[in-house]
Amino acid sequence: MLEINKIYNCDCLETLPLIEDQTIDLVLTSPSYDKIREYNGYVNSFKFEPIAKELTRVLKPGGMIVWVVNDQYIKGSRSLTSFKQCIFFKEQCGLNVHDIIIYQKSGFNFPANNRYHQTYEQIQCLSKGPPKTFNPLMDRKNAYPGQKAHGKHRGHDENNCVDMSQIVKSKPAGEYGKRTNVWYYKVGGGHVTKDKIAYQHPAIFPEELAKDCILSFSNPGNILLDPMAGSSTSLKMAKLLNRNYLGMEVNPTYYAISIERINNI
Repeated sequence: MLEINKIYNCDCLETLPLIEDQTIDLVLTSPSYDKIREYNGYVNSFKFEPIAKELTRVLKPGGMIVWVVNDQYIKGSRSLTSFKQCIFFKEQCGLNVHDIIIYQKSGFNFPANNRYHQTYEQIQCLSKGPPKTFNPLMDRKNAYPGQKAHGKHRGHDENNCVDMSQIVKSKPAGEYGKRTNVWYYKVGGGHVTKDKIAYQHPAIFPEELAKDCILSFSNPGNILLDPMAGSSTSLKMAKLLNRNYLGMEVNPTYYAISIERINNI
């Protein structure tokens, strides 16, 4: 087993085999999106299928892989690489597609002339069997606080409508309820992080996104793995949230950024 609470400057395919089977509680990572960015040439070293198999091997039963991903447009068509990866995790690795959360951004980078502006990415939540941990984020303001579930539910038979109160034996709703699977974050300078050095990496995701994923799918003391750590947003938030962490980053420039961010906590 590798030493935890450490970041390694390495190709994850060389280092993942050193991790024992079924030892990781949560994988939180964002791989390269096709070849949208070159990452100083390191994008060519990304080998999805063997990485996916290794991540599945080291994941504990009930553990979760949170895969933040998007697609490139190639010759006017979306590549669908993210969809292919999700299907591979399900059909070749045996994971459950537990949820797909939409990461909605506050803005967009590249205006589109012949399609609607791209403002979202996928957060694919892939579990090894039923998830052992789910701590729902209760920050959605309820429209009808103090009331029980109401309305009609239509079953498989189109003529069979059942009152919701007969299905959901719930208490009156509080002021806030469980959020939906569309998560909104502000992006751009100053919003995703206050760490100025992190912006030397071309594709950082919001610290709040990492925080929400970690809180939802892990508990204090669990081990979080990011095999393509980049600027180590996920590892920084894991440390702040009292999770153990293990990071790998092949690019020495981004590795140096990661070390500085972690050491500054």
